[in-house]
Amino acid sequence: MPTLSPNSNLSAKASATEDLQTPTSSGAVSSCGHALDLSEDAFGFVHSSADCVDQPEELRRRLIEDGYLYIPGFFDRDLVHAARASVCDRLAEAGTLDPAYPSIEGVAHPDKTSNFNREPARDNHEIARVVYGPELVGFYEKLFGEPVRHFDYTWFRAMSRGERSTPHCDIVYMGRGTHQLYTCWVPYGDTSLDAGGVMLLEDSHQKSERIKRYLEVDVDAYCTNRPRDLAKLKENAGWTHPGYLSKNPVTLREKIGGRWLTAPEWKMGDFITFGITMIHGGLDNQTDRLRISTDTRYQRASQPIDERWIGDNPMANRDEVKRGRVC
Repeated sequence: MPTLSPNSNLSAKASATEDLQTPTSSGAVSSCGHALDLSEDAFGFVHSSADCVDQPEELRRRLIEDGYLYIPGFFDRDLVHAARASVCDRLAEAGTLDPAYPSIEGVAHPDKTSNFNREPARDNHEIARVVYGPELVGFYEKLFGEPVRHFDYTWFRAMSRGERSTPHCDIVYMGRGTHQLYTCWVPYGDTSLDAGGVMLLEDSHQKSERIKRYLEVDVDAYCTNRPRDLAKLKENAGWTHPGYLSKNPVTLREKIGGRWLTAPEWKMGDFITFGITMIHGGLDNQTDRLRISTDTRYQRASQPIDERWIGDNPMANRDEVKRGRVC
């Protein structure tokens, strides 16, 4: 496993990633329990835009072309390490970590399963310093060319062995405001292929017509003219759509085309950003350490914002945000 202690030699801005080859693995690289096809036509690596981080016009061009921007080495590792230490202490206090190891190592408790949990990042100064600090906000201000607004809700994940994110697009969860909204995924530890990490379906942002009906979904909307939906609303204490596009990343890729893209190893200090119609998910964590990450959202301050994700205590997916409509 890669070391989790900060390394001052890696604090400097990373240069553009060299040509990276399709990985070899002694075991399967999997997502949602399905072994991924690692052939060069089905699997690959994201390419770096660290070489043009101060060139907003080029960043915009690449974002339109590729649907994402991968910026390795953007953050000082010490800054991200401090945030990792903070959430690991909270995870330890909650009994999520194995007490036989120092909390900073993030070793999962053998009898606990961990996935999405907002609490370790709630009112967390160290996490906020990373994702809402001047470096990242400044990056988006240059990218947009004007002041930005971020969601106040911070998505935090501490994924234990066997956990992953099913393929989806963010628009179904946060599409009530502007659609010129960008997700930022940040790892809080060096994350190898077997530890999981985010993966994107290549060029899927350019294939919206293929999944048009899915992209029109609002997970907090229900059909008032469908008795089954009304029954779920009553019986489930609030209707919600699961939001995923597929539970099988292998067959989804075969249907949509493109390659699943990830990094050979996400480093503490990296981030990747992409739009809300980009299909993405997560690799399975096959280790005993938690894969720790946040995902946060940014947009132009001048554009409408989804009311579910702002304020001191964002409503998120509570009953108050459910909307009925004729389908």
